[in-house]
Amino acid sequence: MSNYQSSLESKLWAIADDLRGNMDANEFKNYILGFIFYRYLSERLESHLNEELSQDGLSFSEAWEDSRFKEALKEESIRYLGYFLEPKFLFSHIAEKAKVGDFILEDLTASLNFITNSSLGTESQDDFSNLFEEVDLNSSKLGKSQKEKNKLISKIILNLNDIDFKLGDDEADVLGDAYEYLISQFASSAGKKAGEFYTPQEVSKVLAKIVTLGKNRLKDVYDPTCGSGSLLLRVARECKVGDFYGQELNQTTYNMARMNMILHGVKYADFDIRQGDTLEYPMHIDKKFEAIVANPPFSANWSADTSFLDDERFGAYGKLAPKSKADYAFVQHMIYQLDENGTMATVLPHGTLFRGAAEGTIREYIIDEKNYLDAVIGLPANVFYGTSIPACILVFKKCREDDQDILFIDASKGFEKAKNKNKLRNEDIEKIVYTYKNREEIEKYSHKASMEEIRENDFNLNIPRYVDTFEEEEPIDLDEVCDELQQIAIEMEEVDSEIKKYCDELGIRAPIF
Repeated sequence: MSNYQSSLESKLWAIADDLRGNMDANEFKNYILGFIFYRYLSERLESHLNEELSQDGLSFSEAWEDSRFKEALKEESIRYLGYFLEPKFLFSHIAEKAKVGDFILEDLTASLNFITNSSLGTESQDDFSNLFEEVDLNSSKLGKSQKEKNKLISKIILNLNDIDFKLGDDEADVLGDAYEYLISQFASSAGKKAGEFYTPQEVSKVLAKIVTLGKNRLKDVYDPTCGSGSLLLRVARECKVGDFYGQELNQTTYNMARMNMILHGVKYADFDIRQGDTLEYPMHIDKKFEAIVANPPFSANWSADTSFLDDERFGAYGKLAPKSKADYAFVQHMIYQLDENGTMATVLPHGTLFRGAAEGTIREYIIDEKNYLDAVIGLPANVFYGTSIPACILVFKKCREDDQDILFIDASKGFEKAKNKNKLRNEDIEKIVYTYKNREEIEKYSHKASMEEIRENDFNLNIPRYVDTFEEEEPIDLDEVCDELQQIAIEMEEVDSEIKKYCDELGIRAPIF
């Protein structure tokens, strides 16, 4: 990490502290992330249009004063960026008003609305609609009076204005990475709610490396429970990605995901993030994906309506996942959307490895009938936000190269303690990926279980059944123990003798029994 990036992250988190006393982390993240995004959109638009106008010797603000340029400027911005802002709605203009103590809340609200409204009726409409919905500038939590609210928001705007985002540099991901850092910080402060929007980067890295093995380019990648989009973006760090697809139930988190994509330089035409319930209302059901990554909510509730037995995603299994445990419903959904040449890696609670009834039937069908399960990877406990239970990664392929066995990896012991969480180290991540890639058997760490072994265990995938991690205790030398006890007895007699001697001198009874 560069000194600049480290400094940027520290400054941004310090600004977030201004709101900490007014509301909890899950609320004030919407304001900070929203304002950072607003400034980014403003500067990106101004930079692009200034460059387009450079041959005319004009700046965007100057050209906007000439009515001949107005329509062309708007069309160019919508075409290239997907949105538009008039100069008076730019972040820099709002910051100038804040500097002199002007009331900025109305102008700021108008600016955020202008971004959304500028995309209406265009190809980018879905990517910008209701994007700033959670930035409520009238919230009583910002202050009791309009004056107090204006003072607090002005302070945040001015502090952000003092930071150089270096958007013109080649390191385009610096701001995106800082944004990711803020999301992770909010996650660590948000407790249980954090699991709704963030997968720890170390776990994301394992998933991303697995689905990109042997590939330098992916046609597309999909996450059916995409949260803030961090997992999708992690895949793009491992290889080039053509298009990003995702769906997210929570409106606030959905907004965060779209912002995250754009901040990382993903053009609006190259991502399709939708809002809604993936199991009930899948938005990309007509597509098959080369890579699928996911960290679905553990054992979530879903309707499990019997009509789903007529749904192509679930019908062939003959059983539906239980109402109170949708884990396998997500697995079935993802398998349906996985392309023939694709790889899917998903995080699941350990219970999915051995629970019976309907889940056992689904598990057996996936393994015995389809032979899609490629690997089971056990993770350490307490690595996720919002839960301390141990989890696992299941890897699926429709066309498996090694279809005679399933690889089991017990990575539960490889971690370091970090504050109140456990964290995978780089060497832990590399060992998991290396072992998976080479399908290597390592004593007390990994094992290739034949299909016969799996059947003998009634398709129970509990990792200790396949990876023996038992550490034999050193034999105890009983003669040595007796010698130690004898020596202790001798020493006790000597001490008692000393105590008696002192007590006799004092003329009192010795406490020896």
